[in-house]
Amino acid sequence: MFFYAHSGFRYLVLLMGLVVIGYAAYGLMTKAEYGKPMRVLSAIFTGVMDLTVLLGLIVLFTGTFYPQLGGHIVMMILATVIAHAVHGVMKRRPPEAQTFTPHIVGTVAVLACVVAGIMAIGRNIVG
Repeated sequence: MFFYAHSGFRYLVLLMGLVVIGYAAYGLMTKAEYGKPMRVLSAIFTGVMDLTVLLGLIVLFTGTFYPQLGGHIVMMILATVIAHAVHGVMKRRPPEAQTFTPHIVGTVAVLACVVAGIMAIGRNIVG
């Protein structure tokens, strides 16, 4: 059950990542004011990453381990650290220094790590 939940959450991670990138790109292009909606989307994305990692740890501790999992684990930890770094840094910046660009760059990096991590265990991204 946990394996299927963990595996299925990749779609939510990918979807939320695209939502964050889309909202941040729109805000950047329209020169919109950075505000609460961006912070909320970033928090949701980071939370979905955290939940996926938690489910992955449960799967790991149930005894499911094989050599390719090493690359997967490293990439997922890196992705989660980047997501937390972007969210945390932007939350702590003064309002006049908050911009959409770190969300675009950071979320693209997170999604690249997620895709690499999924591929490390020989799974398809969307299938």
